[in-house]
Amino acid sequence: MIRLAIITVNYNGKKDTLELLDSLKKLPTTNYQLLTIVVDNDSQDGLVEELVKNYPDVEVLQNGENKGFAGGYNRGLEYAQIWGADYFLLINNDCLIKDVNLLEELIKTAALDKNIGLVSPKIYFAPGFEFHKDRYKKTDLGKVIWYAGGKFDWDNIGSVHRGIDEVDQGQYDKAEETEILSGACVLIKKEVLEKVGLFDEKYFLYFEDSDLMKRVKDAGFKIFYNGKVTIYHKVSQSTGVGSAITDYYHTRNRLIFGMKYGKWRTKLALFREAIKLFIFGRPAQRRGVLDYVLS
Repeated sequence: MIRLAIITVNYNGKKDTLELLDSLKKLPTTNYQLLTIVVDNDSQDGLVEELVKNYPDVEVLQNGENKGFAGGYNRGLEYAQIWGADYFLLINNDCLIKDVNLLEELIKTAALDKNIGLVSPKIYFAPGFEFHKDRYKKTDLGKVIWYAGGKFDWDNIGSVHRGIDEVDQGQYDKAEETEILSGACVLIKKEVLEKVGLFDEKYFLYFEDSDLMKRVKDAGFKIFYNGKVTIYHKVSQSTGVGSAITDYYHTRNRLIFGMKYGKWRTKLALFREAIKLFIFGRPAQRRGVLDYVLS
């Protein structure tokens, strides 16, 4: 029987994490041996006590400090590897399960080719979390796409989501190869981790999934998207759009990633942009540039 570990990370997001765990109950468990893991990054929100008391089937791993998404997921992945997982489903705690056949479809796609290493589903904005709420009819809410595959813009160093802000009308329903995964929800084969390793923890937050994606593709694995199944994402719940933590880590990590993997002309453009941000940027952006230079 297939062994599958579902892993999420919590940092003071008790309400979201509990809603995710409750939504996971929709998933059938007869065809898989499932292990659900919550990694807690030293939260002060009482989640650990709640899980121990009311969620006996959930494995709780406590980090003594906030290790970000990269360090949190690595702790869960290491535990699941020891348990003997064949597949690992990483899912943000601010996501919700929509389709009961999510696991079945993602595993089916991963099994199409031994070189398929990562599979992400279609992802909707959770109703009410759309970037442009006033743009849609009320009946469209809950069907607005956040991720339907996509590409990586190597000139500007950033992921570009296909279909973002579009109302789903079946235009991206296929299972197909894509350039980018979604770190909000991705199925990983055990062979991938055995070959390329875990997340690079220096990223902490943002671009850790892009770095994994690059190493996975360089190792000869394919990334796939399955548009037949969907989850909801409460977009930017963890950090907030335009927050200081977003400014800092996006600025710093874009420099780390771009200077590591980008072309020379891209590196030059990033260098020029970094100078502008250091002089004219917001305080957290200036700190991000400075910490990159000093690291």
